[in-house]
Amino acid sequence: MLKDGELQAGGDDQPFVFEESPSFINGAMRSYQLQGLNWMVSLHHNGLNGILADEMGLGKTLQTIAFLSYLKHYKDIQGPHLVVVPKSTLQNWSREFERWTPDINTVLLTGTKEERAEIIANRIIPQDFSVLITSYEICLIEKSALKKLSFEYIAIDEAHRIKNVDSILSQIVRSFMSRGRLLITGTPLQNNMKELFALLNFICPEIFSDYADLESFLHKDEADGESDDEKSKKVVEALHKILRPFLLRRVKSDVEKGLLPKKEINIYVGLTEMQRKWYRSVLEKDIDAVNGLTGKKEGKTRLMNMVMQLRKVTCHPYLFDGAEPGPPYTTDEHLIENSGKMVILDKLLNSMKAKGSRALIFSQMSRMLDILEDYCLFRGYKYCRIDGSTAHDDRITAIDEYNKPGSEKFIFLLTTRAGGLGINLTTADIVVLYDSDWNPQADLQAMDRAHRIGQTKQVYVFRYVTEGSVEERMLERAAQKLRLDQLVIQQGRTQTSKAANKEELLEMITHGAEHIVNSSDDMMINDDIDEIIQRGEERTAELSSKYEGLSFDALANFKSEASVQQWEGEDFRAGRKTLQFNPLSLSKRERKLNYSVDAYFKESMRGGPSKPDKAPKMPRAPKQLQLQDFQFFPPRLAVLQEKEIAYYKKTNEIPATVEEPQGSEDTPEKLEEDRKVAQEIIDNAEPLTEEEVAEKNELLKQGFEDWSRRDFQQFVRALETYGWTEDFELFAKEVDSKTPEAIGEYYNVFKKKWKELSEYPRIKTRIEEGEAKRNKRSNLEALLAKKITSVRYPMQELELNYPTTKGKVYSEEEDRYLLCRLYHYGMQVEDVYERIKKDISEFPVFRFDWFFKSRSPQELQRRCNTLLGMIEKEAEQQQAQEVKTKSTKGKKRGIEEVKAEETTAKSSRASTPGSGTPASTAATNKRPNKRKKT
Repeated sequence: MLKDGELQAGGDDQPFVFEESPSFINGAMRSYQLQGLNWMVSLHHNGLNGILADEMGLGKTLQTIAFLSYLKHYKDIQGPHLVVVPKSTLQNWSREFERWTPDINTVLLTGTKEERAEIIANRIIPQDFSVLITSYEICLIEKSALKKLSFEYIAIDEAHRIKNVDSILSQIVRSFMSRGRLLITGTPLQNNMKELFALLNFICPEIFSDYADLESFLHKDEADGESDDEKSKKVVEALHKILRPFLLRRVKSDVEKGLLPKKEINIYVGLTEMQRKWYRSVLEKDIDAVNGLTGKKEGKTRLMNMVMQLRKVTCHPYLFDGAEPGPPYTTDEHLIENSGKMVILDKLLNSMKAKGSRALIFSQMSRMLDILEDYCLFRGYKYCRIDGSTAHDDRITAIDEYNKPGSEKFIFLLTTRAGGLGINLTTADIVVLYDSDWNPQADLQAMDRAHRIGQTKQVYVFRYVTEGSVEERMLERAAQKLRLDQLVIQQGRTQTSKAANKEELLEMITHGAEHIVNSSDDMMINDDIDEIIQRGEERTAELSSKYEGLSFDALANFKSEASVQQWEGEDFRAGRKTLQFNPLSLSKRERKLNYSVDAYFKESMRGGPSKPDKAPKMPRAPKQLQLQDFQFFPPRLAVLQEKEIAYYKKTNEIPATVEEPQGSEDTPEKLEEDRKVAQEIIDNAEPLTEEEVAEKNELLKQGFEDWSRRDFQQFVRALETYGWTEDFELFAKEVDSKTPEAIGEYYNVFKKKWKELSEYPRIKTRIEEGEAKRNKRSNLEALLAKKITSVRYPMQELELNYPTTKGKVYSEEEDRYLLCRLYHYGMQVEDVYERIKKDISEFPVFRFDWFFKSRSPQELQRRCNTLLGMIEKEAEQQQAQEVKTKSTKGKKRGIEEVKAEETTAKSSRASTPGSGTPASTAATNKRPNKRKKT
């Protein structure tokens, strides 16, 4: 029965479609949110997983809750479901469930170790819940408890946290068992296509298994003669064709007409005199790095550190120890006057408070928030704060206090990473980015804390940029990266966004340094706040237009207008003259390395006196082949080589030395005796005769000089695998550097002389173990064939005798399928388990069986080994039962025969008392023979 505007779209095999908010939702859903719900319902109907990638603030939480409620009310799927969210949004998710679907039984896994243990014991293990909500961190801590459950759906909020396939969180959530997976993220593409591929691989590992395959598919239709635009168009079509079933992406401007677009304005500020002093100090502290007089790797690390220090200067000099005047330390006007950003911020907040606005202030550094806290206390502004160290309960309290009606809190201080995810702060309409993140997507996340559904005011975003400093170059790089990412997601480009290289870091540092350090002009901006904002709007529009019209290729090859080799309007690039200018008026930058800290310390740490003059070189020793027993050289060759080297030592007066002891029997006296014997051999040595030289050269040809120990070990492994067979094509698969002919020649010699090898006992054991493995495999194949062919329809009728003492994770239907496919391909096929995995993903019966479909080939192999062990044990039990039955029957026949003989003997004695038993028996035996003859 359909209700609440549901339509069944033609036929029984079509998914439900909601036309209005369903009754199980305690409120009204917007049209695009209903569309998202219908999309997830369709995915579930078709056995697919997906990525809900709506722009931040469009109600992805509500759409997810509605889908899980749909499963309960219309599919009778009560759960359990797992929802993994950022720590800062835990309570918000719980409240959203209570608000929209109060009938769903949720449990929040958080708290101290003891509290979590109680929740696990009382709620999770008994499965007294429908939806389990927890954070990324708790997932890692309590993974052992969560792995025991089999979830219906796993939903991950802010799913770009698992964009790195190799991260611990990504590996842990992939190990959880579930039938379905849903990813929720407002930024599906943060840096490059590989991260998007990682998300696709999580939801559909059997489809998106190899990034190279995806890349080749995107470019398969490109022709050599096509233009870049034509190629891009085809890539767009191919990418959209792949993403259409799995990813739903809407943006606010398209679906939420009632939400005004946010206005982003870059506010350009100057440096105070104290900031200029500290800026110069930072540059002078590591002048070698600025002038390029460091190694490549070392230089980049030092430059990266310098960029960080310069950013701290532009934020506030009090971030450095010793900068703040005192003691005594006072909170006074100097807190504002010594930072250009604080001067403008003070003007901005004063103006916005008068207009009735409320502000969110984001910074990268928690120490900067400490300074801003002092500022708020000094100005009397009431505030809340969240950073990475804020406890979960304190986060919830702060958010509630700020959002409650009539709240007196004017400012919310947040770090960009800790406060930029999943928090709803629509009661604010001003966002201040005090300093920018390297990743522009993180700043976008921060902006959308205020610019989201429920916001009724115009949202203004003010990004502070220190003019002529390292921050200005960071902003340009962020704008370039955003435009690149936009082209990637639109055009399917696969260009990787790389971290800033050494040259770019150096360009950031030197940008504007001349003016900051050498100029005596006042850099402070003392204009009215409205004029500053208007000028910022103009420069922001100019920066946007600079990148907006560029194509992908133009952006990829784009260089900043300023060059490291361009100063005061003059270009000093290659082919011109040597660079003479330095912004710090210190040693000029040179190409030749005059001084290196590494070289200095390396030289100073070198101990001992200086090297003496080199002595005349000793004559080169005769060529000695390192004889290995597996190369099967004749023993005579070793004798000739020892004679040759002894004469070389004699002619060059090289004495015999005492050998290192190899065991307890090697006493100093014995070693000294051995040395004397060796010295006597050297003293009496004679050169090789011409006949012996010719003999040596001939013996060198008789062994296998080109066989290395690696080749030998591979040969032994082949013997272990295949046994004593002359199918040298098989051996060539193991010994990859030799031809079958060369292997055959070595095989014939090895078979004759292998008992002479020092490793003979170990090799013999390995070959015997290999033979035992092959015999066992053949036995298992025979048992499997007997088991499968014992019934007509093995997928339905095959009986498996599971151990009663151990629970099983796989269903009986899954186990039957594994055995049937293993029998079909054979156990000797190399990639049998990869083939079985592919068959599972294509078999319609397991369309919704996410646990079975997500098993790796290694896990399938382990399961098959377990099943084969069960079959083997079952066969052994049957064989033992048959032997026991035979033995029992034999004993019964023996008793009956004895009783019969006794009865016959008694009757014979009774009829002929005087006759002997042998005679009567003989007579009895002869009568039938006579009758047979007649």
